[in-house]
Amino acid sequence: MKKNITVFVLIMMIGLSNLGFSQELYKVQDTQDINMRLLGTSTLHDWEMDAKKATGEARFQFLTNQELEIESVKSLTFKMAVKDLQSDSKGLDKNAYKALKSDKYKDIYYNLSSSTLSGENGTYLLKTNGKLTIAGITKEIVMEVHIVLNKNQTITCKGSYELKMTDFEVIPPSFMMGMMKTGDAATLDFTVVYKKVTDA
Repeated sequence: MKKNITVFVLIMMIGLSNLGFSQELYKVQDTQDINMRLLGTSTLHDWEMDAKKATGEARFQFLTNQELEIESVKSLTFKMAVKDLQSDSKGLDKNAYKALKSDKYKDIYYNLSSSTLSGENGTYLLKTNGKLTIAGITKEIVMEVHIVLNKNQTITCKGSYELKMTDFEVIPPSFMMGMMKTGDAATLDFTVVYKKVTDA
């Protein structure tokens, strides 16, 4: 009799622990606004490379089945092809692709390891630990991501991370026969929109 009661209590506890929560898979959609940027400095002027394409997915856990409030972020990734980054200078692009070893390592990739979420009413701050891979080198990074739950139930994630190219074994590129040399510091800035996968 005691065994039956214990089993019943455990089943009830498991059921109650999942009550009021729903976990959903979201993916980056090419039809949504995507803005991936790599920004830096040089001996002549600041430079910027932009990409409008990205892939990735995330799992969000909601407080209700109506998906009105995010309770936590279980996973989050995004990936960008290096050669999708473009500036207003073909010379800079060519040398940047070479420095980033794009023929061998085609993508810049981020994968969330752990996070803490704060905020409410559709606007959140996600403090993250994750892995950033550039030119085949993976580094553990700490980054803040701002999350907005949109009225159409898509989710916008915005963030930026200041890095040193040499940390990823990337030699800062130069062009114009060496007259323009880029600095070691750069910033990876991103805005991606995740949309629910309806058949997940």
